[in-house]
Formats: sequence, C-alpha cells, structure tokens
Amino acid sequence: MVERAGPSSPWKLAVLVVDDNDDAAKSLALVLESAGFEVATAACGPDALRLVGERSPDVVLLDLMMPGQTGWETAQQIRAQAKVVRPLLVAVTGLGSPEARNRSDQAGFDLHLTKPVNPADLVNLLGRMERLLAPTD
Repeated sequence: MVERAGPSSPWKLAVLVVDDNDDAAKSLALVLESAGFEVATAACGPDALRLVGERSPDVVLLDLMMPGQTGWETAQQIRAQAKVVRPLLVAVTGLGSPEARNRSDQAGFDLHLTKPVNPADLVNLLGRMERLLAPTD
C-alpha cells in the first residue's frame, strides 16, 4: 500500500480516473483509494463527461489515447462544461513527445505525466493538491 504523509482530514480529494484499459484504471483506483482519496473511474470520454457533471471531481487523471474520443477532446469538453468549478486535469499517458505535451497544453491540461507513473509519486502529488484545495475552517 502506498501511503501519503500528513494528517488526514474528513474532506477527501475526489479523483476521477479515465482509461479505456480496465485493468489500468482499476489498479490505479485501488492505489489511490488505499491512500485515502475518493475515487471514481470511467472507461471513455463520454462517461468521463457524465461523471464530471454528476460528481464534480477535484482532479481528473485522463488517458489520451482512447478509442472514439481522445483524452485531448475530452479535456476540451470538460473545460467547456465546467464553467464555475474547474477540475485539475492531468494527462496520464504513454505519449511523452514534445508534440503530445504541447497538444495537452492546448487542450487545457494542467499537468502531463508519462506512463508508467510511479504510484508513490502520484500519491504525493495528489496529496499536495489535496492540501492546496482543502476547504479552510
């Protein structure tokens, strides 16, 4: 189990994992859930858009190369539909070229991570995001 440092609070960072590879999505979700995050998964862009509308996640971890609708297209639609509360968008992909990173920037991603992503590094990154986004009393 990968653990995150720092005191836990009743508020949890809500993360949406979007990947057409079911095993990859479930594995990542298990790692994040075991670290204490609230996690949902989607297998395609349209499902991700629906869940963003229903759940308003704080962070969306989004694969780029999905059939039907790419992660870049999904990111653009998330940005267009999320007028008030904009989730942090993180590309999690096997594509690490400068062109892919540039395209992610243009689509509205906040970060671009190249697979394989170290689970401990991702948990630490999300833990930092959680501390930044946590409501203050």
